Amino acid sequence: MWFKIKAYLKFLWHCKNQHGIHSPFVYKLITQCFYNKQDFKIYRIWSDVQKEILGSNAILEVKDFGAGSKVFDGNKRPVSKIAEHVSITKKRARLMIRLVDYLSVEKALELGTSIGLGSLSIAGNGKTSLTTVEACKETSAFANQLFKSKGIENISVISSTFSEYLEELGSPENIELRAPKEEFDLVFIDGHHDGKATLSYFERLLAHKHNDSLFIFDDIHWSPSMEVAWEQIKVHKDVKVTIDTFQWGLVFFRQEQVKQDFVIRI
Repeated sequence: MWFKIKAYLKFLWHCKNQHGIHSPFVYKLITQCFYNKQDFKIYRIWSDVQKEILGSNAILEVKDFGAGSKVFDGNKRPVSKIAEHVSITKKRARLMIRLVDYLSVEKALELGTSIGLGSLSIAGNGKTSLTTVEACKETSAFANQLFKSKGIENISVISSTFSEYLEELGSPENIELRAPKEEFDLVFIDGHHDGKATLSYFERLLAHKHNDSLFIFDDIHWSPSMEVAWEQIKVHKDVKVTIDTFQWGLVFFRQEQVKQDFVIRI
């Protein structure tokens, strides 16, 4: 608890808004995307689904494969409480919706489906093709059923650990079969929350980016190891622009950009 409080105070000290930004790309991203006041149709769809889940009586037997939960003590977790305390917030879901729209994301990957609210913010528009990976079979099944009940067909749910999925994605046999190699416009890493594991996923996913890809890392200030991982990601030779929004770390690879790091309060 004290670690995150200190991290947040440090974040507040360094953060800026659009007036302190001297990168045209980032300034435009902030003013036209982050602060976009448009009322997207998917906002209401997402809010309706969240409301439905918050009223659910379902209880899941969750198997944690990552750093564990700071909210729940046991493995039996009410879906309503997952939605209330763990899932993507309304504010972040709306930011994701705006990012997907602004960047015209066609193909996305999510590591960490949970109960599916994050997935809906990425692909609830019905246009973005999303592959979402969840290691807990019961949680994965819940999300999959949710998408089917809403008639959402552009989300593919894979029940697998992140490492197993990435090994399959990057295996020489699969790359040869896919030809050309699969690339994603957006990658959202929303699970595990361990610094060493996060760096491993980052390194393995670099083969599946393109110049305009966006990688989003959740909970970059979750722990000292996650902060160390974030600092190492920032200095990677392929990374050009990073934006620390405290909850999320955004990574761009645009080779035409000057290498810069930003701390932005949203």
